Amino acid sequence: MGQLVYILGRSGTGKSYSMRNLDPEKFAVINVQGKWFPFKNASKIKYVVTDDSDSIVKNIKGLATTYNIIVVDDFQYVMANEFMRRAMERGYDKFTEIGRHAWDIANCVRDLPAETIVYVMCHTDTDQEGLERLKTIGKMLDEKIVMEGMSTIVLKTNVSDGKYTFLTQNNGKDTAKSPAGMFPSYAIDNDLKYVDDKIRSYYGFEGSKSETEMAEADAGAMREGPATEKKTRRRRAAESSATEKSAAAEVDKGTGAIVGEPAEPAEPAEPAEPAEPTPTHRRRRALKKEADLEKQEIANEIAADVPDGDEEEVPYEETEEPEVIRNLKRKSRDEEESAAVNEETPAPTRRRRRRV
Repeated sequence: MGQLVYILGRSGTGKSYSMRNLDPEKFAVINVQGKWFPFKNASKIKYVVTDDSDSIVKNIKGLATTYNIIVVDDFQYVMANEFMRRAMERGYDKFTEIGRHAWDIANCVRDLPAETIVYVMCHTDTDQEGLERLKTIGKMLDEKIVMEGMSTIVLKTNVSDGKYTFLTQNNGKDTAKSPAGMFPSYAIDNDLKYVDDKIRSYYGFEGSKSETEMAEADAGAMREGPATEKKTRRRRAAESSATEKSAAAEVDKGTGAIVGEPAEPAEPAEPAEPAEPTPTHRRRRALKKEADLEKQEIANEIAADVPDGDEEEVPYEETEEPEVIRNLKRKSRDEEESAAVNEETPAPTRRRRRRV
């Protein structure tokens, strides 16, 4: 079973350039676009120019009998060229066929000898979720197949400060990957010769380099990864503000407690004192009648205390009111005034504050 390795990257980031150190007599290229390679002595390389999927599959199987390194450059044009040739066809059947042809090329590697490595170089595209992945035509290869899933090693090209490198691990926004411990660092030199030697040594292929030899090669291939973005004062302030807003948004509207944290037990509220009901008109008449009866009883008691023979008729209107009667009248008057104020004064309304 042969090995399939993807080399992904945008145009001009060093995919074809990485072949510069390979021995021209030990590898072959399926040149899909028939373009010149960007390094010296490229004319010595064995290559076949074709963008037909059936022809590519046949040539890969044929070249594998002589070469153990085969490069397909650039793979996405196998799909793009067929799409353009069939652009006038209606319907979605053509997308299914284009996807099947691309899958045939990747799948044929399984039938090659174990020590044959096929490097498939392809452009990348960014999907709606911001994931940088192998560029295809249609959704079948992205959703049903996922071309990168057919390989254990996916390297991505990177250019930083004029230095060309391969990225060996996933950064959360792409599909790069490699087995644990295969490469010495996240970024390595853009050199397909080193990558091929490392893969063969890692899997223990016959005739591969020793661990000592690879240790020296690792030291020379290690590169610094992409520089992390420096945070300015304004950026830090914006991130801090965003964090505070996110925390505030998680406050439960019902309890006021932050979601995820235990809410503090609320203190029991003190029972409110019942408000005294405002006396109605009937109630006020009853109170007045009770006051008049009590006043009459007091007058009768005063008259009973006068000795016989000393009675003196005193008109009811001239009788001095006891203090208890005066208090009752004052209380009744205050209640009437309070009721009148409550009836005339409208309930306060809440005014909205106008936003500026």
